[in-house]
Amino acid sequence: MIRIVVTGGTFDKEYNELNGTLFFKDTHVPEMLRLGRSRVELTVQTLMMIDSLDMSDADRARIVDACRSAPEDRIVITHGTDTMVDTGRVLANADGSALAAKTIVLTGAMVPYAFGSSDGLFNLGSALSFVQTLPAGVYVAMNGRCFEWNAVTKDREAGIFRNVGS
Repeated sequence: MIRIVVTGGTFDKEYNELNGTLFFKDTHVPEMLRLGRSRVELTVQTLMMIDSLDMSDADRARIVDACRSAPEDRIVITHGTDTMVDTGRVLANADGSALAAKTIVLTGAMVPYAFGSSDGLFNLGSALSFVQTLPAGVYVAMNGRCFEWNAVTKDREAGIFRNVGS
């Protein structure tokens, strides 16, 4: 069994055509799983719907608590890409053996799912595959690749994630 913890980010943003702003309503994860024909046994938990640039230490503590208290040992977190690595750091350095025994994969999207040309569906599918096969630890899954949380950086210019140093 896998738990998907939803935190918001570009992944779940909607577009207001009247004023050109992005906003949050409901998560797209259940629809994405349906469209992707996922047959993985899982639970979806919407923890928050915020932009990761607005994420506070208290929000990250909520993510740690949700992962720690989850009965599943395989967790995918949908998250904004700007501070995904920051949350990975908090998860990796959190106290407690409960987290140390879990495989946690953070993923997101560079383009909102609602736009139709989003990378979100692909990234979610990749994260679900990675979380089933990786050993315990904290990872970031983007662009069809999986990185350890401390070996990845967001290349804003190219719009992709890269290994640190490449």
